[in-house]
Amino acid sequence: MRGLPRHTELIDGSLVFVSPQEKWHARVIDLLRAELDRQAPDDLRTEREMAVRLAKRQMPEPDVLVVTVDAYERGDPSTYYLPEDVVLAVEAVSPDSKDRDRETKPLKYAKAGIRHFWRVERSDSGTVVYVYERDLESGRYALTGIHHERLKLAVPFAIDVDLSRVGRRAR
Repeated sequence: MRGLPRHTELIDGSLVFVSPQEKWHARVIDLLRAELDRQAPDDLRTEREMAVRLAKRQMPEPDVLVVTVDAYERGDPSTYYLPEDVVLAVEAVSPDSKDRDRETKPLKYAKAGIRHFWRVERSDSGTVVYVYERDLESGRYALTGIHHERLKLAVPFAIDVDLSRVGRRAR
């Protein structure tokens, strides 16, 4: 989508202009991208804020994506990934994106076949990650866990993230 402001998304055929990020939003994206990249197996890579072409009128831009190394290293000048390239889509919820990140995008990601989805939210107690996996029978996401303070999972690959580090400088 050339000629548009950065991070413009196409959802249901309408252009969605993303508001400036809050500090928490930027920091949680930085932490997750760095940890996913560091802990991912060699056949996966992590991207930040790249579009995924789900369908003709659907091109959202997850905050963090984990994609196959083949898609990451593809030589074309593409500005987007395809659903089959994406192993995990992550959305960090901000005040203006609540409905899209909680309802619209997860439905569209699941329908397109993206197997794993995380929704990250800020709460009074810190950062919370809601982890979903796509049910192959229904084609919908099922909640597999709610993580406070620490995100430790075996799928889509082994990962362990100290969520209390959001807002603190990595050491």
